[in-house]
Amino acid sequence: MPSALRKSPSSSRLPLRALACAALLLVAAGCSGLGKYTWVDEYQEKPPPPDASYRIAAGDLLNIRVWNQEALTTQARVRDDGRISLLFLDDVEAAGHSPAMLSQQISTRLKDYINHPVVTVALEQARPIKVTMVGEINNVGPLEIETGASLLQALAGAGGFTEYAHKDRVFVMRQEDGVPVRIRFRYEDLIRAEGKAPSFRLHPGDVVVVE
Repeated sequence: MPSALRKSPSSSRLPLRALACAALLLVAAGCSGLGKYTWVDEYQEKPPPPDASYRIAAGDLLNIRVWNQEALTTQARVRDDGRISLLFLDDVEAAGHSPAMLSQQISTRLKDYINHPVVTVALEQARPIKVTMVGEINNVGPLEIETGASLLQALAGAGGFTEYAHKDRVFVMRQEDGVPVRIRFRYEDLIRAEGKAPSFRLHPGDVVVVE
């Protein structure tokens, strides 16, 4: 009768199979908990619109040159009201115009004082852009960075990761035509200059999330 009490080989393996299935379910659940995202190497940034010339905004520093008129050649910071102050012209509306459009506007107004004025407007220094840093980062909140700054520069500017951060769960959230997009990064790719991660540039309004 002892043989009747012996377990068959197949029955002894059932608990192991059940444990393996449970483990797979837990892994799947953990992956689904990250939500919907696109890896940066697969992300296709929307091309700029046909008329994508730079538009001047408050905070920009402009270099304004009037040919053969050194007294009128100057640098001007665009004020919060979107205007700059120039000799003879007082306030000039600058925000919203491209540098070429502003050059034409100044030229037109200077004709009352100078014969055939030739004006050149160049962007000397762009205003900083604002992004928001949240999650396992040392300095959470709004962050001002230079136009064209990389994700690595933003992470450094926010003081780096906390000890609880998952460095393969760095996300950038942005709006594209009103649709939220979630882009995932690995920190190792950023510091090793691998793939598209190092060349990715932040946009105004982006939210950087470290899980």
